[in-house]
Amino acid sequence: MPETPDPIAEAHRQWSIRWPEHADHMAAVTSVMRAQQILLSRIEAVLKPYALTFAAYEALRLLAFTRTGTLPMGKMGTRLMVHPASVTNVIGRLEQRGLVGRGPSPDDRRVVLAAITPAGRDLAEEATRALNESGFGIADLPADQAAGITTALRAVRVSAGEVD
Repeated sequence: MPETPDPIAEAHRQWSIRWPEHADHMAAVTSVMRAQQILLSRIEAVLKPYALTFAAYEALRLLAFTRTGTLPMGKMGTRLMVHPASVTNVIGRLEQRGLVGRGPSPDDRRVVLAAITPAGRDLAEEATRALNESGFGIADLPADQAAGITTALRAVRVSAGEVD
């Protein structure tokens, strides 16, 4: 059976001829983007039976991790590293399904709290079991390689100023 050519390796070869000083960076970014597409597809396939997107799952899981099951919407955006409008949209869809509720904070009525419901907590647990069983789309990678990916990508996050 013929070997499947690697489009990123071919792009790297072409870049190396034309712009050799940029070839490794181009290949790194292209590899990360392709890996993101692959992993999101795998994760969303696992979450599909629960009618959850990865963004919705992350919001539920974040709320389930809290001691009280509630968080201010603004804090959710910060912790999920997404725009506030994205949090509003995700929480709105989860609220329609009865998985979360929204209301003013008893401490500061200007602050809107999202609160996970018992149904939301149950769904978060079921979806988490399924994701854990799937190995988050990379079950075939040894744990040390998965940790290496995390370390390598943290360097990108540091260079972007996202973390210290």
